[in-house]
Amino acid sequence: MGLTDDVRRACAQIAEQARSVHIDAERLAAYDAGADGRPVEDPGLDPVRHYLEGPPADVALYTLALDTINFGSGWFPTLRKRTDPASGRTVSGYFTIAWNLADHFRVHGAWSAVQLRTMRTDTLAAILGQRADHELMSLYSQALRELGRFLGERSVLDVVAAARGSAEALATQLASGMALYDDRGFYKRAQIAANDLALAGVATFDDLDRLTIFADNLVPHVLRCDGVLVYDPALAARIDAEQLLPAGREEREIRACALHACELLGARLGIPPRVLDMWLWTRGQAPELKARPRHRCRTVYY
Repeated sequence: MGLTDDVRRACAQIAEQARSVHIDAERLAAYDAGADGRPVEDPGLDPVRHYLEGPPADVALYTLALDTINFGSGWFPTLRKRTDPASGRTVSGYFTIAWNLADHFRVHGAWSAVQLRTMRTDTLAAILGQRADHELMSLYSQALRELGRFLGERSVLDVVAAARGSAEALATQLASGMALYDDRGFYKRAQIAANDLALAGVATFDDLDRLTIFADNLVPHVLRCDGVLVYDPALAARIDAEQLLPAGREEREIRACALHACELLGARLGIPPRVLDMWLWTRGQAPELKARPRHRCRTVYY
């Protein structure tokens, strides 16, 4: 039994015992993820908003560094968002961070091991276009210093090679090697890092489709909007009023029910959960879905 089996088992148990969230079995049984005519597929990484064009070692470091700070959705409404010049629209918190970091790598190159281990909050905030006193910037710099200690003198490609072609083995390395990746029961960022390194073209894994969804706050939101997840009225009212949820039972039930629902859906449709995740996450960028509040929790895990 490996990391992904542990996640599946833990989330199935939470979903079965959940008090504030449940899966609508009828809606799930009738749910066709491709009903709108668009194929269900992983859209890949955006080559403008992500740094994908550099040397493999630099792209690998960018990708893992980005996933190391791929959290903070509970703070995203307070970030200075970037505007996409092509559309004139403000981009999401995630894409703001990803794009600003990508531009830094394009101009200044990849960080050295010493730069990672000594990352300053004010330095990182300037790179990401944020206030230096923003709480998230302090957490991000802490996470990158931890990544620097984890890597030591290794490159990210060395870490990938040590996984011997296994996405699950890589996720296990990350989860066991860095406290801010130790998202027990879900391992969201440890798993998405393996997926992103593969999408970036710098890693090949034989077991990529063993990964679960990358449990955050957006995929559950899409499933709620589609009627697959149903929240207790009191919980729904707090989320709709944009109240922060504390880390704990309710937000874990939301994530676990979404993950378990995608396991059931993926098995019925023959679609790997990781692909369902990326497709649903991309759907969640639609303005009509973004206009409806989703749950927010200030946590280092998503």
